[in-house]
Amino acid sequence: MSQPASRFATYEDLFDLPEYMIGEILHGQLITQPRPGPKHARSASILNGEIIGPFDQGRGGPGGWWIWFEPELHLGPNILVPDLAGWRRERMPVFPDTAFFTLAPDWACEILSPGTARTDRAVKMPIYAQEGVQWLWLIDPDIRTFEVYRLFERQWLLEHTWQNDDIVQAPPFDAISLNLNDFWAPQS
Repeated sequence: MSQPASRFATYEDLFDLPEYMIGEILHGQLITQPRPGPKHARSASILNGEIIGPFDQGRGGPGGWWIWFEPELHLGPNILVPDLAGWRRERMPVFPDTAFFTLAPDWACEILSPGTARTDRAVKMPIYAQEGVQWLWLIDPDIRTFEVYRLFERQWLLEHTWQNDDIVQAPPFDAISLNLNDFWAPQS
């Protein structure tokens, strides 16, 4: 028996999703997931709060970045929504006129969950590398790990892995220290 021909997903397919779903188009396939759960949302919120002041707004840090929460990235044929992403202002001095970004960020962060970890690692990481994202952070609130990858010749190199209650100084935001204990939801 033959399988019906599948079609490539389009940007318009994202408009038909319920508002409680996040949609991405990866290699022509529509990938959906519900909004993040509490552990995931806490880690993303804490991280955003820690880096926005010193890097986006220049308060207590060097400034020079634009930091966005869940930006929509149109990178070639792929549409990705990282949990957080940042652009050096020298590379993106003004915001785009569109609701999305076509310039790859300098840094992206994915907060892993059981439902997204495989896609984040096996599908999105290679796309970020292909598009020239220089730094990638993967944070897993379930196993309490924080991984930093650096792009080198279009390949990811693991710079460092922290865990539990470690104090982190992670590039490209190593001008500040992060206490990982703040990132994790209380354990039962």
